[in-house]
Amino acid sequence: MSDRIFGVLGLLLAIGFAIAATQIEESFLSDAVGPKAFPLIIATILGVSSAIIAFRPDPEPVWPSLGRLVELLAAVVVMVLYAEFLPVAGFVFATAIAAAYLSWRLGNGPIASVLTGVGISVGIYVIFHLVLGLSLARGPFGF
Repeated sequence: MSDRIFGVLGLLLAIGFAIAATQIEESFLSDAVGPKAFPLIIATILGVSSAIIAFRPDPEPVWPSLGRLVELLAAVVVMVLYAEFLPVAGFVFATAIAAAYLSWRLGNGPIASVLTGVGISVGIYVIFHLVLGLSLARGPFGF
C-alpha cells in the first residue's frame, strides 16, 4: 500500500512540476530548445517512474529500522544545512563539511571521510570554477 501512495504522490508532484514548467516565460534570446524543455523532461521521467511504482508495487516493502530512519533524517538535515550555509561559508567549506559527514555515514573512517570531503570539494571547485568558469558561492576567504 505504501508503494501505491508514494507512486500517486510522485505522479501529483510530476503534474505540478510540468504545470510550473509551462509557466516559464521564454525570452526572445533563448536557444532553440527553450527553458521549458529540461523541466518537462524531468517531469516526464518522474511521472513515468511514479506510475510504474503505483501500478506495480512491491508485494511487501521492508521499512528500515528506527536507527536507519534517524540516519536518513540526519542526512536530510545535513543537506538542508548545506543549502543554508552555502552562501555564508562558501562552496569549498560547506561542500567539504557536508561531503565529509555523508562519507562518514556511508562507512568511511573519520580521517578518510575528511580527506574525501576535502577532495570532493576542491575537485568540484577546480573543475567547475577554474576550468569551466562557472560561478560558485564565495566564502569569507573568497573561494
